Amino acid sequence: MKDEKSEKKDQIIGLGLVSGGLDSLTACLLLQLQGTKVIGLNFTSPFCQYDKKTSQPDCNLDLFQEKLGIELHYLPLKDDFLEIIQNPKFGYGKHLNPCIDCRIYILKKAKELMKEIGADLIFTGEVLNQRPKSQHMRALMIVEKETGLEGRLLRPLSALQLKPTIYEERGLIDRKQLLGIKGRGRKIQMDLARTHGLLDNYYACGGCLLTDENFANRMKDYLKFHKNPKIEDINILKVGRHFRYKNTKIIVGRNESENNKLLTLKKPNDFIFEAKGVPGPITIVQEDYSKNSLKYAATLTLRYSDFKQLKGQVIYGTDYNKLTEEMTIKIENDKILKHYLL
Repeated sequence: MKDEKSEKKDQIIGLGLVSGGLDSLTACLLLQLQGTKVIGLNFTSPFCQYDKKTSQPDCNLDLFQEKLGIELHYLPLKDDFLEIIQNPKFGYGKHLNPCIDCRIYILKKAKELMKEIGADLIFTGEVLNQRPKSQHMRALMIVEKETGLEGRLLRPLSALQLKPTIYEERGLIDRKQLLGIKGRGRKIQMDLARTHGLLDNYYACGGCLLTDENFANRMKDYLKFHKNPKIEDINILKVGRHFRYKNTKIIVGRNESENNKLLTLKKPNDFIFEAKGVPGPITIVQEDYSKNSLKYAATLTLRYSDFKQLKGQVIYGTDYNKLTEEMTIKIENDKILKHYLL
């Protein structure tokens, strides 16, 4: 961290955590309006529900560059983040979301980048009491203490509800130009964004998949069966119907798009199943398998295909272009098939 001075420098450099949403956008704007040079830091995460290709155009990190001219840095979550999901010091939210521990993790990473790029301070778009797990007063103070940022973490949108940071006390940041927002409403942020021509409308940017019950169940199952979890394995948990048959993981595509994704996400030794001669799902079989688990995967494949008879053929193998193995399957009733659904 740079030495803090009692007199304001020609230009302060602030490193801001940015998500692509309205809060972080307006936090950046507030600092720019008082002459601070803003650099954005975005953490790319497989747990984020936001997809640029399908989300509203206003919920986009491109706005930070196009409208505000902000330089952006991107950091991916690493395997060590999965350790936090498994054993969060400050517990979970409603499902498997370790919100406080997550904030601590990313702010520690932000501190490392701050030193690399020569920034003077770190700021966020957090709003007091906006989120029940991670943005109440006690949680904000825990995050500061655990990251070593006590009195040094600027939250421009709620600053007037909080104690002044060292940057405000020393005149590096003008506290009078910051806000005192609290709660879930975003009218003030939206009005500010409209006034400065940043947005015409506000669209939510999705959220964390770890707060979703169905995804959380899949994640718990994954962690249970993997002693050394990898962040690269998470994307496949977002695709298809997931089944756990004893020690075998089975994933069944729900449409053509998911079928294509499963083929790109499968590992070299994973089995691929497909109904013979009729349209249907791609089914991926992972991890330990047995004769019975392969039969179950084949039955699922036939059940979710366009096959109309009681018996049919399923082909499979590890190479989609060479599905040379074949199995004749009798379709069972849905109650039996869905017994292993995650």
